[in-house]
Amino acid sequence: MQKVAIVGASGFVGRYLQTVFQNEGYGIVTLNRNEMQKEPQEITTMLEGASVVINLAGAPIIHRWSEAYKKVLYDSRIDTTKKLVEAMQSMKHKPDIFFSTSAIGIYATDGPMSETHFTYGDNFLSTICKNWEKEALKAKSFTRVVIFRFGVVLGKNGGALQKMLPAFKLGIAGTIGDGSEPFSWVHMKDLSKAYLFTIQNTNLEGIYNLTAPNPVTNKILTKILGKILHRPTVIPLPKFVLKVIFSEGASVLTEGQRVIPERLLQEEFVFEFVELEDALGDVLST
Repeated sequence: MQKVAIVGASGFVGRYLQTVFQNEGYGIVTLNRNEMQKEPQEITTMLEGASVVINLAGAPIIHRWSEAYKKVLYDSRIDTTKKLVEAMQSMKHKPDIFFSTSAIGIYATDGPMSETHFTYGDNFLSTICKNWEKEALKAKSFTRVVIFRFGVVLGKNGGALQKMLPAFKLGIAGTIGDGSEPFSWVHMKDLSKAYLFTIQNTNLEGIYNLTAPNPVTNKILTKILGKILHRPTVIPLPKFVLKVIFSEGASVLTEGQRVIPERLLQEEFVFEFVELEDALGDVLST
């Protein structure tokens, strides 16, 4: 039986991927935050036998960014990835593929951005993503590396959508600012399909935007959610309120990137959910 090791398996995406890979017949090895605090040699022992290693580790981005928490954000991504690469390099049988995670927050806030035509952002989140990817790509010397730059992941019982829903259900939600901010998203089912697709197509490597082909704006997101939930969405949320709550971390909510999954489309990957209304309708169905 092939084994997949998932670092950060208790998170929103990690829990879903465990089920997907189990259904595909893989054995599952999970490594949590405490286990990643161990020495690389001990981590190597836990990884032995895994043909696929998936790195999803990282403290939540949507949070108030104090200086202390910014260090947590950085260390939980860069230091963990560095240690994981070191541990994999010591494996007797190296994995066939190493997946690491990044985010579309690496890009500037205009767009559209693809993997070949882009501008990097000039902020803390972009810096984290660049350093995160740099550490992951060091594994290229001994295995195939794929880095997925996630958009906002839409799925049941978790993620950004779960944080948004209470206000929408109460009818007290609306656009953020003027609603013009881009919103690039991906359905969890397509996200998991992309992992399997990339494993099966052994010529694929490098960096991929993992977003649906049709990004929208915050205004359209708000309108669709209101329609599906049958709730009004007339109360705008001023950006300064989010800055009071989240400080610099508010940029994750008040700014956005318009991102296209150019490389996946070129490889003829077929997205099941290309329109946001279909994706949200599926996620919010009982």
